[in-house]
Parts: sequence; C-alpha cells; structure tokens
Amino acid sequence: MTTPNLYELHAATDATAEKWCGGNLGGDNETCLTTTPLAGAVDAFAVGDSKPQGAGIRLCMSGPELDSFAIEWAKARGLAL
Repeated sequence: MTTPNLYELHAATDATAEKWCGGNLGGDNETCLTTTPLAGAVDAFAVGDSKPQGAGIRLCMSGPELDSFAIEWAKARGLAL
C-alpha cells in the first residue's frame, strides 16, 4: 500500500485538535502545540502552533514519525518518560 502525501490531506472533519501546552511564557495559548488527526490516512497528524503568527502553518507526520521525534527529543533533553 502506498503512503499518501500527508501534506495533501486535511484535518479529519470529526477531529478536535489536541493542545499540548507548557511554559505559559506568553499567556493563554501562547506556548501550545496542537495535533490534529488527518483524514485519509491511518495514524497521521498535523502539528500546528497556537500562536497567531503560526496560524495555518503545519508539519504533517505519521504516528510513528511523531512518536520517534517525541522519544528522541525527550532523550536529548534528559527527560524521563
């Protein structure tokens, strides 16, 4: 099965963006990332920025890509999982 081009997909119509916030350096919603499932793909997400300047900009990743990023980022930062 061919993997779809994730950048050609839209957010799933029944999906709500999950907000992952931390730091609260700039007030409400200023330090959040969002993840939204993509329609037409199994286990794929658009990662977005909650800041107004980042509106509409997204990084599309498969679930395994996003998992790998999160694990390696945590390791590099010395965070415990």
